[in-house]
Amino acid sequence: MKVTCSDVSAVLGRRTVLSGISLEVPTGSLTAIVGPNGSGKSTLLRVLYRAVRPTRGSAVIGETDVWRAGPRTAARLRAVVPQHQPSQSGLRVREVVELGRYAHLRWFDRTRRDDRKAVDQALSRVGITGLAERPIGALSGGERQRVLLARALVQQAPVLLLDEPTNHLDPRAQLDLLHLVAQLDCTRIVVIHDLDHALAIADRIVLLHQGRLVAHGRPRAVLDAANLSAVFGLESRIVPHPIDDRDHLTFARPAAAPATT
Repeated sequence: MKVTCSDVSAVLGRRTVLSGISLEVPTGSLTAIVGPNGSGKSTLLRVLYRAVRPTRGSAVIGETDVWRAGPRTAARLRAVVPQHQPSQSGLRVREVVELGRYAHLRWFDRTRRDDRKAVDQALSRVGITGLAERPIGALSGGERQRVLLARALVQQAPVLLLDEPTNHLDPRAQLDLLHLVAQLDCTRIVVIHDLDHALAIADRIVLLHQGRLVAHGRPRAVLDAANLSAVFGLESRIVPHPIDDRDHLTFARPAAAPATT
C-alpha cells in the first residue's frame, strides 16, 4: 500500500523538527530514511504511526489519513517495530507476539484458531519458533528484535514501519534482521543510521537534514558524493563490495586543508 506525506511539519516543545516534508512511498517498496542525528528521521516515522501529531500537513496510507482515522483502523494499516524495546520481561515470546493480533479483535475477545495460526506463522517466518515459550527478558538483543518483528508481522498490516531496528545488535544480527526485512512483501519504511546498509537493502532512500527533505529516490542518486558532502561533511564513493559485489558505500573525513604561511 502506498504511503504519502504532504507538507508535513512537526514541532516538539519549541523546536521545529520537521518542515514541509512531501514524498510518496510506492506500494511494496523498501524505503530507508537516513540523515544525521536530529534530522527528524524518527519523528517522521512517528507521525506515520500516530505518536507525533503533525502541526501541518497530512500522512496518508492508501487513501486513509492516519490522523483522521481511529486507532483501530490505523493499527490495521501499519505495524511498528519501535526503536526502544518495551518492558515486557514477564511475558513469554508467544504472548508478546500475540499482542499484534489485537488490532483484529474486539474488546474482550479471546484469540481464536486463526489468530494462533498467524502467530505460529510469524514465529516461523522470523526463525524463533523454538523460543516461543521462553520469557522475553531472557533473550538476547537480536532475538528480541525478531520477536518485535514477529509481533508486527502478525498484525498483517500492509505497511511496516521500523525505527532503527539494528541498534545495539552485533554485525551478524544486523545483517540477519535486514535480510528478513528485505524478504517481506509489504511496504516497508525503515529508519537506519548505517548508510551502507541502506544502500544494500533499499529500493528508495529519503535523506533528511535539519528537519527538511534533501533528496529522495533511487539509492545511488540520493547517496551520491555531493549529497553526502553537503549533509554529513564526508568524502564518499560507491564501489563494488569486495565480498559479494553489491554496491558498497565507502566514506572518509575530508583531508585537512594544508596550513598556509
